[in-house]
Amino acid sequence: MIQTLTVPLEKAGMRIDVFLTEACDMSRSYVQKLLKSQSVTVNGRTVKASYQTVPMDDVRVEAPDGVEPEIEAELMDLDILYEDEDVILINKPKGMVVHPAAGHYSGTLVNGLMAHCREQLSGINGIMRPGIVHRIDMDTTGVLIVCKNDRAHHSIAAQLKEHSVTRRYRAIVHGVIKEDRGCVDAPIGRHPADRKKMSVNEKNGRPAVTHYEVLKRFRQFTYIECVLETGRTHQIRVHMASIHHPLLGDKVYGPERCPFGLQGQTLHAGVLGFVHPGTGKYMEFEAPLPQYFEELLRKLEGM
Repeated sequence: MIQTLTVPLEKAGMRIDVFLTEACDMSRSYVQKLLKSQSVTVNGRTVKASYQTVPMDDVRVEAPDGVEPEIEAELMDLDILYEDEDVILINKPKGMVVHPAAGHYSGTLVNGLMAHCREQLSGINGIMRPGIVHRIDMDTTGVLIVCKNDRAHHSIAAQLKEHSVTRRYRAIVHGVIKEDRGCVDAPIGRHPADRKKMSVNEKNGRPAVTHYEVLKRFRQFTYIECVLETGRTHQIRVHMASIHHPLLGDKVYGPERCPFGLQGQTLHAGVLGFVHPGTGKYMEFEAPLPQYFEELLRKLEGM
């Protein structure tokens, strides 16, 4: 795989490894390996990781093509909320990865969908993500739409891009939110120091808007509903942490110690609404709160 890039004025003065990490969405360690193996040239010459970029630098990256593993179908007991010839709506459980990636080539939702739908999944996102038009985090539960053909995929993708898909989430956050409702309008991008995390990034982030409303206040926590205008990676988790109300159980963006021994963040994709790609009619689906979430609410009520 060969990529050619031109350094824009605003990226001048950056280390070349940092520039490529951001521009190519690669890990910094991998970029440094490419630099050491002389797989990166700037204006036709190899450079070290410490090289500082200059405006209009011509950067060429030659990375070896990765070999995608064969993904196998696996029989699973999927919680199907709705299904027709175009789409399938799944209530994803906690702990399930949506599609295969490094370290997760089996047990994912895609593995189960391949067994259930056989060949009826859109192919736009390749063999690793058939049918997947959007995703939710491994430890986030709730409703997810999967497309069975390319026509449906294009339709849902366009609605997501236009921000016309209804997405309502339920969450429990640290602290007591005083206002009844609010909005976080802050761009989200890769964390400047930790590539595995996202952050509010005014310089390099993409626009992101999250509306929230208080449903119930507890002594040390708040139960809220969030409505997304945009769909950035970890959006709700990053936005709520940015206003000092990280999600309960979120060890990435919140406290490392959780008082209830939870597996990841308390976040549930409760409602998903969209215009059906075949009928043109608006449809809305709701996934009930998972048992652990309801039990936690009862526990907080009694504290």
